[in-house]
Amino acid sequence: MKNETFIQNMPKVELHLHLEGSMEADMMLQLAQRNTISLPYQSIEEIKAAYQFTNLQDFLDIYYAGCQVLVTENDFYELTLAYLQRAHDENIQHAEMMFDPQSHTQRGIDLSTVMTGISKARNYALNQWNLSTVLILSFLRHLSEEEAFKVLEQALPYRLQFEAVGLDSSELGNPPEKFERVFEYAHSLGLKTVAHAGEEGPPEYIWKSLELLKIHRLDHGNNSMKDEALIKVLAEKEIGLTLCPLSNLKLCVIQNMEDHPLKKMLQLNLKATVNSDDPAYFGGYLTDNYLAVAQALEMNEAQIYQTALNAIEVSFASENRKIALTAQLQQYFKKA
Repeated sequence: MKNETFIQNMPKVELHLHLEGSMEADMMLQLAQRNTISLPYQSIEEIKAAYQFTNLQDFLDIYYAGCQVLVTENDFYELTLAYLQRAHDENIQHAEMMFDPQSHTQRGIDLSTVMTGISKARNYALNQWNLSTVLILSFLRHLSEEEAFKVLEQALPYRLQFEAVGLDSSELGNPPEKFERVFEYAHSLGLKTVAHAGEEGPPEYIWKSLELLKIHRLDHGNNSMKDEALIKVLAEKEIGLTLCPLSNLKLCVIQNMEDHPLKKMLQLNLKATVNSDDPAYFGGYLTDNYLAVAQALEMNEAQIYQTALNAIEVSFASENRKIALTAQLQQYFKKA
């Protein structure tokens, strides 16, 4: 692929990454052994053989099983640092990472254990590599709004350690209005908001995420392409869409990478971006996602550049950081 080197060396920003979904099979086995957690898998090969998903729920079942091996502060530190090390190696300059505290607090893990481990890794990445990060506390939508309120209250002592809240897990049957009040509360705390919508759910879920949850950014959003009025609103409001090509393929959201809507979204002036979602499970980190979609859609360097620029513009980085990241990307593009 002629754009391969261009993409690999390009300074990048990632906006849709689940920390728990970056746990590679070898780490899962290592932590299970260290923490005496019983898994239904005995080898890396057995774990990877289980990564045959036909829908979102198939993936979530093994994803939550993997979360069980995370027990100590050091576990969360190692998990986060492993992703940030890979991000640094891929020339990612800024990363916005989601985490699911309810996956841990429901197992009796104290939230301070989770927050301290993640925070130490973020500080290391910033000091060693100047890799800036944003942390997004995600609510599990298959649980109740009451549970979401509970975990947000538990997290308030660590308010300075996370910048946004999100909504993930099973989309179908768990519409955005289920969490309208907790998002209203999050807004009152000055938090940014995002939500998974339109991955498996209908365009209506995206409308409600915009109108009721008042999200700043849309995670996935593939099904917005089915609604022309919605496309117009997303473009006018400059709502970022955090697309995840390899995830979409693995979860059968699309049947072929050539079907991915990224290029069409760019042509419609949507703020579409490329991300890796749960890379350990879906077979690729950010660079892999860029390469896969750029090749399948025959994207040129200008389109790849616009996608990377969109990610900076719709990120939750500080304005000064955005200026610096934009200048770095522009300089790279001029030299390429």
